[in-house]
Amino acid sequence: MTAARRNDFDVTDTVCVADPRAVEAAVLAILRGMDPSANLAPVKAGFRLFTQLFTGRLPGYVGCDTPYHDARHSLDGALAFARLISAHDGAVAPGQRLGVDRAVLGVVIALFHDAGYVRHMSDTADNGAVYTLTHVTRGAAFLREHLPLLGLGPQAELAAKLIHFTGFEIPLDTLEVPTEADRVLGHMLGTADLMSQTADRCYLEKCRDFLFPEFVACGLAGPAAPGSTACDHPDAMALLATTEPFNETMRRTRLDGEFGSVHRYFADGFGGRNRYREAIDDNLARAELALKAEDPCTVLTRRPKAFTREPLKQLLRQTVS
Repeated sequence: MTAARRNDFDVTDTVCVADPRAVEAAVLAILRGMDPSANLAPVKAGFRLFTQLFTGRLPGYVGCDTPYHDARHSLDGALAFARLISAHDGAVAPGQRLGVDRAVLGVVIALFHDAGYVRHMSDTADNGAVYTLTHVTRGAAFLREHLPLLGLGPQAELAAKLIHFTGFEIPLDTLEVPTEADRVLGHMLGTADLMSQTADRCYLEKCRDFLFPEFVACGLAGPAAPGSTACDHPDAMALLATTEPFNETMRRTRLDGEFGSVHRYFADGFGGRNRYREAIDDNLARAELALKAEDPCTVLTRRPKAFTREPLKQLLRQTVS
């Protein structure tokens, strides 16, 4: 399956997830399928705000400069979330459905779940990756400020809690949300974030070339400074070697643990196939081959592109085909 996929397309190779316009069209179609009469104005406004933020056209922000946590990453997650909640609501009894209003809120949260990486003009850091360990809290503050502008003011505080299901800054069992349905919404946000990025066709190359430098910037990787404790990931290949154990841990503790295996509903949206799980398994098999190879570069041959501020601007100047 993955051999035929284009690098910047989703798991079905039908949506260019680097392009906000293509993802917006796909997401709106999914939400209209849930409820043709739904108010989708907040989603449309959310995509406009997303484009402004990530291209550096939103006043007070410099735009995206993190190659792993780039625009494509968030757009891929938003599409995955929309698919997951739609499939869930189509598979369960009417009383268990989360509804299109929660779907609208969830799409907006997914779009901005990594907004905390985008630097403010007043920030002193020279790259957004410096905020890796606090980016979710920074993203929550962004949602509190900007959701009222999208017509979602009453949901701003809830959104500021739900965004934490995509991170590790707060223990999830300490997050208090109004209803069990809202908690399931958080589980879907976390699931979509984890699975969309690890299903990326270039996931392994992105870990090596993009994520490792981000981890170096925030002190999670790289050579240890004199007199300090050695990092778990002194170089990019050491980070790559943790791919399989990390994913197994996330599968056990989060996807099938705290998130209650909501990923199973992906299969309902794909005619019985969990396309995200299939792509992840392909990546893990390729990681095993790379780590066994005499030269891992003979396996890791894909060439991903980071859709940070300037590449995103360039893409948006192009006409959608």
